Amino acid sequence: MRTLQLTGIRASHPRTPVLKDVDLTVPAGTTTAVLGPSGCGKTTLLRVIAGFMRPEAGEVRLGDELVAGPDTWVPPERRGFGYVAQEGNLFPHLDLAGNITYGLPRRERKDRARVGELLELVGLPADFATRRPDQLSGGQQQRVALARALARRPGIVLLDEPFSALDPELRVATRDAVAAALRHENATVVLVTHDQAEALSFADQVAIMHAGRFTQVGAPPVVYRTPADRRSATSLGEACFLPGSLVDGAVTCALGTLPVSAATGSGACEVVIRPEQLHLSDPTPTAPLALVTRTEYFGHDALVELRPLHAPTGEALQLRARVPGGATPSVGDTVAVHVMGEAHILTLEPTTTLAEHGA
Repeated sequence: MRTLQLTGIRASHPRTPVLKDVDLTVPAGTTTAVLGPSGCGKTTLLRVIAGFMRPEAGEVRLGDELVAGPDTWVPPERRGFGYVAQEGNLFPHLDLAGNITYGLPRRERKDRARVGELLELVGLPADFATRRPDQLSGGQQQRVALARALARRPGIVLLDEPFSALDPELRVATRDAVAAALRHENATVVLVTHDQAEALSFADQVAIMHAGRFTQVGAPPVVYRTPADRRSATSLGEACFLPGSLVDGAVTCALGTLPVSAATGSGACEVVIRPEQLHLSDPTPTAPLALVTRTEYFGHDALVELRPLHAPTGEALQLRARVPGGATPSVGDTVAVHVMGEAHILTLEPTTTLAEHGA
């Protein structure tokens, strides 16, 4: 196990800056998911870590070893990492044993016991060793690609959107098998992905990237519940944004007076609430009311679009609630909206006094 540390990384494609003073620490034996849209710099970051691309500034350390810096450059083959690409990239003319042991010293290629161990580690029978890649499903091929990456017992494993080409059901099963194998090997892992659920469920730490910078880095529950800004909030799923007024640790908004997380001061603010925090019921005299304007039914649950009635600000807000599939209201219904848990403040414009202005 080795800790990965990036400090002040800058990198460009011809005439186009991509990474802009990126800092990141991946503790030994943990997994960090780098999450962001296409073109934000995720794959460039992975290439810098692997040594496929030299940064213009900054340092990359693997454990105590400096592998990239102003006067230092360790080539990819000496960095001791395992790499799993989006498509797996297995050799079609080799059987699985040959694919897994490819790149190992010649004396280790004949170790069939190790091949069997690796196949079983990624959830495949040991007797698959003699099969060829075209005899496997896409998910099985990705597991073999991971087995090949683990064959050299790397200190760092890099995953470049390895599940994106799989259908949803196969993606989950493959992701679970890969995660179990990596935990078993105590690997330090960097996963690049644009899948919100994948980042939250797979990683110990999520690093949200936009335009070559990290907007927020933290444990999945922290970045989900307390996003740093609107972009970070929507990167991790549906979010409801409401203007309000903060006073004495509570915010008054279109959904009533709500407790907020870690808030001090007072003033105009914007808060974020996740759709699953909104519970709907028949209208009551005391609860805020909303009109159902649209529904999306998924079977196990549904998304319900709501327009709050009597919003204090007078603005036409549109919110989304996630409800059980069997409790989906109809378009045109008026429902009471109950907020479970705390809202999170994204922005705050503190109230000022004449004294603060020197009056």
